[in-house]
Amino acid sequence: MQRISTKKLTALLLTTAMPFATTAGAQDASGVIELEEIRVEAADAQTLLGNDEITEDEIEARNPSSTKDVFVGESAITTGGGAAIAQKVYVNGIEESLLSVTIDGARQNKSAFHHTGNVLLDPELLKRVEVSKGLAPADAGAGAVAGSIAYETKDARDLLEAGDTFGGRLRLSTDSNANSQDGSLTIYGINGGFEYVLSHTRRSSDDYEDGDGVVVLGTRAELTDYVGKVAYESLEGHRFEFAASRTEDSGPRSAQPGPGGVYFIRPDFGGLTTGPSVLIEALSRRTSYTLGYSNTQASGMWNPEIQLSYNKQEIDAIGSYGVNSSFSATFKNRFDIAGGNLTAGLDFFRETAEGRTGGAFGSGGGETLRNTGVFAQARQDLNDTFSISYGARIDSQQFTGADGTKFSDTGVSINGTVDVRLSDTWSLNAGLASTWGGYELGEAGLVNFFTPWDYTGFTSSRAKSARLGVRFDNGTWKASAALFQTEVDDIAAVLPSGGARGELSDLKSRGIDTSLQYSWANGFARVNWTYADVEVDDATITSTAYYLGRPLGHIIALETGMELTPQWRVGGSAQIALSNDDTTPELPSYEVVNLYASYTPARYDNLELRLDVRNLFDETYYSRSADGLDNSRVVPLNEPGRTIGLTARLRF
Repeated sequence: MQRISTKKLTALLLTTAMPFATTAGAQDASGVIELEEIRVEAADAQTLLGNDEITEDEIEARNPSSTKDVFVGESAITTGGGAAIAQKVYVNGIEESLLSVTIDGARQNKSAFHHTGNVLLDPELLKRVEVSKGLAPADAGAGAVAGSIAYETKDARDLLEAGDTFGGRLRLSTDSNANSQDGSLTIYGINGGFEYVLSHTRRSSDDYEDGDGVVVLGTRAELTDYVGKVAYESLEGHRFEFAASRTEDSGPRSAQPGPGGVYFIRPDFGGLTTGPSVLIEALSRRTSYTLGYSNTQASGMWNPEIQLSYNKQEIDAIGSYGVNSSFSATFKNRFDIAGGNLTAGLDFFRETAEGRTGGAFGSGGGETLRNTGVFAQARQDLNDTFSISYGARIDSQQFTGADGTKFSDTGVSINGTVDVRLSDTWSLNAGLASTWGGYELGEAGLVNFFTPWDYTGFTSSRAKSARLGVRFDNGTWKASAALFQTEVDDIAAVLPSGGARGELSDLKSRGIDTSLQYSWANGFARVNWTYADVEVDDATITSTAYYLGRPLGHIIALETGMELTPQWRVGGSAQIALSNDDTTPELPSYEVVNLYASYTPARYDNLELRLDVRNLFDETYYSRSADGLDNSRVVPLNEPGRTIGLTARLRF
């Protein structure tokens, strides 16, 4: 296939955008244009289009100690359970490895081993999470075939009280189930144009018990997290930031023998029916560095943002060891245009998957993937009725296999959404996207395992996504419903059977997303319901379709919160999974209820005391997105039974 140069691609997209930018510039010079919030970017319109924001207030109310806790109350976003090393995120039943995942804009790579999670994360400093379900914009990055997840952490200005230049937070917590001992210390400050955040978290516990009082081996918390962020901002708004983090989960994990008698950890399983498990020390570690520039006072035609990032994810699964690394760069500018803005630029990444396997089937090697992309995404209010967002990106990739085989391809991605105001309370919106996915790196921990990998038939993937919905909002009541469908074709085998990396799969997730919320002066109550029918090659997906998805079915999530007084706040959440008879065997239903109460003394408003009761009715269950639920060889991993937690937070 003939390749197009990056310079030509950049010129093409920017030339397309320039008429809009020129118009806006003229209007700005005359003093007529005054930009306000673009309706298609507003929270309600984005939610209906599948782009949810989990806010800082929601995160604090959920009091998360793991990635799983961050998404409590979300019916379309689910996670498997167990220790942090095992947790994976699914969006409409599609695994996050098919989404573009970033932390503070830094691109993350997938897992190095299929029994472990993709992105090891400590939620202590999370500010918000933005999730795109299927319809990712062009500026979300390359490979967003099923959407995107963007985690954003807090800066010093998010943590400091008004007028302060120095502060800190101390958190201590424990629970009754696993006898956990969790603590974190964060200090932050501003001195002139300089600011900083330094944070350390340590989480440890015993193995937890399920609802039947049975100890689930290999589930103890052993997480350590270090974060350092420094920034300088000049009087003119030029802001330079550097962040470094290291998150590590270790400890004894459940392991069973594999081919050749080599032991492999499987922390996503409760065990195997073929024999007993043993506990062996394992490791998951993520290390990230990010350097960025932006202008906080920019407007008009020049609002640049530059970011360089390096990310490494390391898995020691005993029988195999793998490392995924990613070096990425983004250069973009936001232009004010008529009725809105246009973001255009280019990005680049170089990612590797390298590993080795021990024992009789000792093997190893690596793969490399390079991508250069150019993109433009416009967001505009055309008038009081119509708002639109539309964009395109072109990506050029070069892939080198473990045997030295080279592939190259170029693909175009386009997207468009429209929000139509039908009345003061009713709106309609719709979106379409065709996204080029490019090539897939194979699993680092099992490169050339058992047999050399064969790249015959290896090719790039493409996704098509659509969403159509309506919403109602009168201030007190909010309701929405949307139909969605995402199809991803020609996904190369990440975990190849018999080494066949060119074995292709077609993935489809389709269903309905609904939400109903009632708000009053001091609180809210919300119920979300998602039905996702997930298929691979026109058959219901299995619960061991690694790097693809899980049989989600019907998920209902409830969440409520209320401020009783300035000192007391109470709330809760629940998740209900209806039985799913599309699988064999049928996946059972379950209902889990969580409650909390938070107290801040009037005379010590820098102190918060919180009581959490998770799994109030001591349900014995396994998460709908857990691994191996419909596999006769697997003992599913049960979730924790009733857990009473106490947390104390002190600001100073």
